[in-house]
Amino acid sequence: MIEFSDLDEIVFLIKKQYGYDFEGYSRASFLRRINRFMEISELLTIVDLKKELVNYPENFNVFVNEIVVNVSEFFRDPNFYKSLINNVFPYLESYPRINIWSAGCSFGEETYSLAILLKEMSLLDKSRLYATDISTNALDKAKKGIFSNRDFKEYSKNYFDCGGKASLNQYFVSDGHNSIINSELKKDILFSRHNLVTEGVFKECQLILCRNVLIYFNEELQNKVLKLFYESLPVYGFLAIGNKETLRFSSVSDKFKIIDSKQKIYQKIR
Repeated sequence: MIEFSDLDEIVFLIKKQYGYDFEGYSRASFLRRINRFMEISELLTIVDLKKELVNYPENFNVFVNEIVVNVSEFFRDPNFYKSLINNVFPYLESYPRINIWSAGCSFGEETYSLAILLKEMSLLDKSRLYATDISTNALDKAKKGIFSNRDFKEYSKNYFDCGGKASLNQYFVSDGHNSIINSELKKDILFSRHNLVTEGVFKECQLILCRNVLIYFNEELQNKVLKLFYESLPVYGFLAIGNKETLRFSSVSDKFKIIDSKQKIYQKIR
């Protein structure tokens, strides 16, 4: 296992070797995830970890997948999606084309949830969803759109609680154990790798969602990413972040107005 005092050395090595910059990640979370990676990889010391990172680049994706936290579910926080339906989607109706960016998309549940609601609002045909993540493992799973039936009872409850108009099952094909998302919902989604820390504007989008990602970043990095989102939005575009996150201390806070203070939905005003 490694200690806090070892983190700068590991961050420097990763940035030099692979171009990934973890400098702004929450130190406590970063240390915890590294030590978990070391445990499952049977690495005992910082020397072992450095050898692994330098000598086995083919395993680096395994490292990244362990460092990045992938937690999601369909229609997670139904009141958030209800707020999108009531406060954001009616405004988006006025656009001839709608671009939506789901940043930190994890395994795709949020992105597919959006696609389902857009379809029910008759907006999907003129929408393009861009789903990005730093984890190639998460993206591979998201692209397949295959999910265990184990949690579908909870997913269905979330769906109805947020205002779903039909049966969630109609958007999937099930074999009894797993369900795969209907192909018509996948055709307007582009999954791709994007690093919020080191890469620039992804695409101008009318709605950006990045929920529960910023909490793993320090204040400096949070501000950098929020500026990136600001630059990716047109005037009157919408930004949604996690309910434990805020724009309050960022350099762009005065450039947004609050649409829903509880669900952390904002609109760019200048």
